[in-house]
This record gives sequence, C-alpha cells and structure tokens, in this order.
Amino acid sequence: MSAMTNTAAPLAERNRELRNRALVRSWLYVVLLVLFALVMVGGATRMTGSGLSITEWKPIHGVIPPLNQAEWQEEFEKYQQIPQYEQINKGMTVDEFKGIFWWEWAHRLLARGVGFLVAIPLAFFWISGRLERRLKPRLVGLLALGGFQGFIGWWMVASGLSERVSVSQYRLAIHLTFACIIVTSVAYIARGLATYSEAPADRRIQRFAGVMVLLVMFQIYLGALVAGLHAGLSYNTWPLMDGAIIPGDLLVIEPVWRNFFESPKTVQFVHRMFAYTVLVVALWHAFSTMTQAPRTTHSRRAWVLAVLIVGQAAIGVGTLLMQAHMHWALLHQGFALIVLIFATAHWRATKGAYPLENDVAVRS
Repeated sequence: MSAMTNTAAPLAERNRELRNRALVRSWLYVVLLVLFALVMVGGATRMTGSGLSITEWKPIHGVIPPLNQAEWQEEFEKYQQIPQYEQINKGMTVDEFKGIFWWEWAHRLLARGVGFLVAIPLAFFWISGRLERRLKPRLVGLLALGGFQGFIGWWMVASGLSERVSVSQYRLAIHLTFACIIVTSVAYIARGLATYSEAPADRRIQRFAGVMVLLVMFQIYLGALVAGLHAGLSYNTWPLMDGAIIPGDLLVIEPVWRNFFESPKTVQFVHRMFAYTVLVVALWHAFSTMTQAPRTTHSRRAWVLAVLIVGQAAIGVGTLLMQAHMHWALLHQGFALIVLIFATAHWRATKGAYPLENDVAVRS
C-alpha cells in the first residue's frame, strides 16, 4: 500500500503541473494574438498617417477619448500646432481629424489592454500557486518589457512633433523591433510549456534554428526602415531595381554609413538583398535539418519555415509592385510576424519543453 501511495503522489503532482502549464500556455497564446492585433493596428496607424494625431502622452487619462464637440476642438487645436498639419494636412476639418485620431487612439488602447492582459492573470496565477519558479522572472520581465515599449512608442511619436512631418525612421525601426522581441519572448515561453513527442534536436540544429529567428527579426528591422522612409513608394520594379541588379548612387550621402539608414534607395536595396539571404539560409537550414534528423518533426518544421519565407518573399514582391498599397503592406507586415512566431516556435521545439519541476525533484 505504501509503495502505491509513494508512486501516486508524484504522479498526481505531475498531472497538476501539466494542467497548470496548459492554462498558462493558453493565456500566453491569447496575449500573442492581441500582440499580433496591436502590431497590425500600429501598421495601419502608420499607413493612414495617423500616428501624430495625439500629441500628448497621458497613460491614464488618455484612455478616455474626446466626448463632446468642445473636447474634439481642443484636441484638434493641439494637432494644428505640429508641422504635419501645417505642411501636409492644413485645412483639415474636425471630422477629417477624427478619422486619423481613432486609429492612434485604438493603437494606444490596445497597448494598454495588453498590459492588463498580462498583469492581471499573472497576479492570479502567481497567488494561486500555478506558476513554476522558472516562469516567474520570465513573466515579470515580459511585463517590464511591455512598459518600456510604451515609453519607446512615445519617444517615437515625439520625434515627429516639432521639426518633422513624420516620425524618425530610426525610432520607428526600434519600436517595431522591440515589439518583435516581445512577441518572440511570449511565443518562446508559451512553446516551452508545450508537450512534444519528439526528443530535442542536435545542438547544431538548435543553434541554426536560433539563427533563423535572428535573421527574420533583422529583416523586419530593415523593413521598418523602408517603411519609415516611405522607400517602398519608389523603384517599384522586380527583379531589377532602377534598371539594374545593383543600382548606382547607393552611397551618395556623407558619411557613408548614413546611406544605410537615410537613403530610401539604399535602404530598399539592402532590404531586398537581405530577403534573398534569409531565403537561401532558410533553405539551407531545411536541407541541413533533413540530413541530420531525417523523418522527424524538426525536419518537417524546418521545411514549413522555408515555405513560409518563400511566401513572405512573394508577398514582398507584390507589395513592391503595388507601390506599397495599404492592404499589401499590411499583409506583408502581418505575414512577417507569422514567420517570426513560427521560427520562434520551431527554435523552442528543437530544444524541447521546459523540464517539469516535479520530475526534477524526483530525479534529485
């Protein structure tokens, strides 16, 4: 009887830990879905020229939009003081202003909502004892990253309120990249709580999968520079750019390094070339994984990732040929996030799940 009791107790504890993991993982998937929506609304905010419509950062009071005509007029008068209104939207009516205001307001509201979506369940899971020790610092870190991202967002907006008619491409790229870091972190933690039928892959495959995540994220960073400079509105041919594979006048700004951040032509060219690089490396990763771990889920995922990247490249070409039409540009941004999330899930799966704390305790 005592032997059966000794066996049943660890088993019951293990089952409880698995149930808790399922709950936490489901919550993180919801967070991931809302983050995806947040980035997409952010993209639409940029595409509609709405990002500078709210000229103040009021983290608490800013939840409440203007409620009457007098408040709308007050908000509109603040917008009329910035260069974007004077140089681009002069003569805009209050009703037209509302059209850009609601995009930015929705983006900020979603951002605040994500904060609550992380903080409240985190407190519940923590207090109710459903969180493993290893998860606590990771999840608190996620909450801190989200708060810092809010600051980066305002820092980005502030760059367009005094001398520019749009936000700095440097700050836009940082804002989007930091959002991708948060998305990657959530996906990585969530997939670490999954159950896998396949054993962890060889360390070489794990490292290669991690490199793929970094490459995809860097390509998104380059895409943000393209967006910030409106570089997709010119040189809308493919495969040639300005009539050549390697166009001229790529390094006309002094000092030379500024071309890679401030020249629309150079930035678009680098984004194109790095897209080819990511595609080639993804195919290399797929063939390599198939050779090292044939007929495994690791190999199949590597091929799915390669196919997704091919699809993203095709969408990128379509976006270019359509002169960055809003629908194509948003599709390109959204699919880039899907590629990043899948690459992260693939990387985590090659490493297997986090070990159960009960299993570790039993072994020790």
